[in-house]
Amino acid sequence: MPGRMEGKVVVLTAAAQGIGRAAAETFVREGANVIASDIQTDKLKELESLGVDCRKLDVMDSDAVNAFAASIPRVDVLFNCAGFVFHGTILDTEEKDWDFSFDLNVKSMYRMCRAILPKMIEQNGGTIVNMSSVASSIKGAPNRCVYGTTKAAVIGLTKAIAADYVSNNIRANCICPGTVDTPSLQGRIQAQPNPGEARKDFLARQKMGRLCTAQEVANLILFLASDESSYITGDACVIDGGWSL
Repeated sequence: MPGRMEGKVVVLTAAAQGIGRAAAETFVREGANVIASDIQTDKLKELESLGVDCRKLDVMDSDAVNAFAASIPRVDVLFNCAGFVFHGTILDTEEKDWDFSFDLNVKSMYRMCRAILPKMIEQNGGTIVNMSSVASSIKGAPNRCVYGTTKAAVIGLTKAIAADYVSNNIRANCICPGTVDTPSLQGRIQAQPNPGEARKDFLARQKMGRLCTAQEVANLILFLASDESSYITGDACVIDGGWSL
């Protein structure tokens, strides 16, 4: 059903690569006016040829987020994708790692939602999609202590926003992927002492025998952002190929 986002204004964070980029390209194909942000401006600008409004944004800078939001008259969809995966147990996690992970993975969404929500309230409607993970309150994963904790917080934040603003015709949901084949994942694999073994380990835990693709996640984001999911709010939507079963 092409054109299901026709005329909608969609704002995305971390859109330069991976899931964020796949989502931006998907929204463009469906007719949306896409405003894509990231700190990696070189990669982000590759989307300009598709008609995407590309802007540099550091989601850890409150003033920058507020200025960014003030420059956009209307927002129909906000997709918060920015995040960071810290590898380690609680004993490997220093306070600086904990604080950085929460600032980027959770507080950035607080900043974006707080800046964009007044626009959605004024226009009596909107949709927020947040990036969580199966490694959260859904499933414990080895060496993902602070990451899983932040992603559990994202689920809580999403449900709170959904409950507070359902009467304003605003929906909020989050997506909970398993292992997705993205540049971020490939970078983490290459950072391991034995990248070949690390990749085998990731594949071994996938019950479908393969990694999820960024496009598969983007398809779910599109569904949650579109009117096709108009009766869904406050949900944590799992897309993990059965990993959490």
